[in-house]
Amino acid sequence: MEKLKLHSPDITSENIEQIAELFPNCVTETQDTDGKLKRAIDFDLLRQELSGDLVEGPQERYRLDWPGKRDALVTANTPIEKTLRPCREESVDFETTQNLYVEGDNLEALKLLQETYLNKVKMIYIDPPYNTGNDFIYDDNYSMTRGEYEEESGEKDEEGNRNFDAQKWQQNSSMSGRFHSEWLSMMYPRLKLARSLLREDGIVFISIDDGEITNLRRICDEIFGPEQFLEEIIWKNKYNAGALTKGFSNVHEYILAYSKGPLQNIAAPLSEDQKKDYSKRDEKHSVRGGYLTQPLATASKDPRPNLVFPILHNGEEIWPDKQWIWSKDRVEKAYENNEVVINKKGEKISVRVKQYLRDEDGRERLTKPLSIFVGPFNQEGTKDISSLIGRGVFGFPKPVALSARLFSCVINDNEDKDGIYLDFFSGSATTAHAVMALNAEDGGKRRHIQVQLPEPCEEKSEAFKASYATIAEIGKERIRRAAAKIRADLQAKIDKTKQGTPEHQTLLDRLANLDTGFRVLKIDSSNMADVYYRPDEVSQEGLAIQVENIKSDRTPEDLLFQVLLDWGVDLTLGIKTETIADKTVYFVDGNALAACFDTGVDEDFVKELAKRAPLRAVFRDASFASDAVRINVEQIFHALSPHTELKTL
Repeated sequence: MEKLKLHSPDITSENIEQIAELFPNCVTETQDTDGKLKRAIDFDLLRQELSGDLVEGPQERYRLDWPGKRDALVTANTPIEKTLRPCREESVDFETTQNLYVEGDNLEALKLLQETYLNKVKMIYIDPPYNTGNDFIYDDNYSMTRGEYEEESGEKDEEGNRNFDAQKWQQNSSMSGRFHSEWLSMMYPRLKLARSLLREDGIVFISIDDGEITNLRRICDEIFGPEQFLEEIIWKNKYNAGALTKGFSNVHEYILAYSKGPLQNIAAPLSEDQKKDYSKRDEKHSVRGGYLTQPLATASKDPRPNLVFPILHNGEEIWPDKQWIWSKDRVEKAYENNEVVINKKGEKISVRVKQYLRDEDGRERLTKPLSIFVGPFNQEGTKDISSLIGRGVFGFPKPVALSARLFSCVINDNEDKDGIYLDFFSGSATTAHAVMALNAEDGGKRRHIQVQLPEPCEEKSEAFKASYATIAEIGKERIRRAAAKIRADLQAKIDKTKQGTPEHQTLLDRLANLDTGFRVLKIDSSNMADVYYRPDEVSQEGLAIQVENIKSDRTPEDLLFQVLLDWGVDLTLGIKTETIADKTVYFVDGNALAACFDTGVDEDFVKELAKRAPLRAVFRDASFASDAVRINVEQIFHALSPHTELKTL
């Protein structure tokens, strides 16, 4: 029974809780006047979160610091003048697909996706570059002068003499202080932006090895909050490490899991080995017997009174060895439903409960996911991609089965097989492959978003010899070929199934609804000319050239996608074009958005468009035939479609 508080609300604590929800990385520990630790707000970090410039004022506190951390935070918060340009020729099913392939730097991509996919991503899985001592290819401008680095990292002694090794600086070796700092500065802003994309019950999975697992967990504690830590999964990914290893035979990596908000429950499908336990059948389904009593050896020291009671069986009271694992109501209900099996051999009594593989609706049983994954092994990832695009084209890909196992997890007992799955270190697009395979297997409607930098393939590589110029090209081709194979395998399964049966129709529907396409969007500079962002920096001569404020090489569809980004409209919605009064109009998602970028827009056209009553309408600033038309547009829409939101480029 809770006691009355007998005091007014602790407003300070409530404010800290509210700040912690918005900025979990700003929560720290400090000491009160009695020397006890208490929760507090790191005001320097909070000021940094609310500022576009560096904020000075370091204080002694419990936190993870490294040279460049403040720059990384500024990088995450700084807006960019970029856009996403559609590429129809590299897309598959551009008009109908719900999947995206974003080509470009993932830091920029995460910023561009903020408006559209804020709080909408169900799961994120990333396999970032491990910190192996090589330079990173992501151009975040984390470089600093030697003097700045020496000052921040303490590479000078008390007399100002340098303790600096130029060779270590160049190599970013594990002997250099930059080794961890650069990797952390690369990961921090990306994870910070990724968190805001997750749903409140969303989960992020991050593959990592021994080199940075400790630091990764600490920055995730800052970004997500330590209470959102789910598990540090140990993944046995190799059969053995060979005889040449110096110490232990290292055959594992890690998958770090965090949730954005509190999770009541997480469950996963049974593995194939676990399904074998359900080898018996009763009048219902495949079944196995599970212990209903807690054995003496594993029971707690003192049994819980509410779990100690008898079952009345054939006129005899049956008591547990120590205690039942269920409450009295649940045990009695299971007994009444003939789900409890009691066997008596002499004085020994065995009480077990029937556990069914499937429920009454045909859904398979779920279980708690284990914190240790034994396989799938690295060799399986190599086979997955080699069978599609050739041996040696892409090194060290993660297995499809690994991503599929993570994505099949069930959050808060909600067995929906949809949602958005994001991978912003896409590589060979294993995540896309896994999502398509899962949907083909269970009829789900999961969507995927891949983000990959067009990193050039080395000329001596097998990928370059196979005509792949960039890693992004490998990923896109892998999706195309994996899609074809998944469809072919599903069709073969249909051909083996008897026509007219429910199973045959289910498979036909599954194939018809399977989305194996993807819409390619490429990050580029803004469609808007410099005069749009910095009019004070443009000369009089430049103004004459840039009157329309849009770059000359941009298409109307380029402009449309910039509008979608700015308005936060889903980037996979259907797009149709119509001609109204000799003008081309783009309609997005039916009547959700109407866009016309043609010139010479007059009042007759505006009236025809207003009669369609779109939710939103957008024009170029230079579209209108005259200033009078520009002025009258709002009046026309107000009269014919008052709910329409109007904007111009």
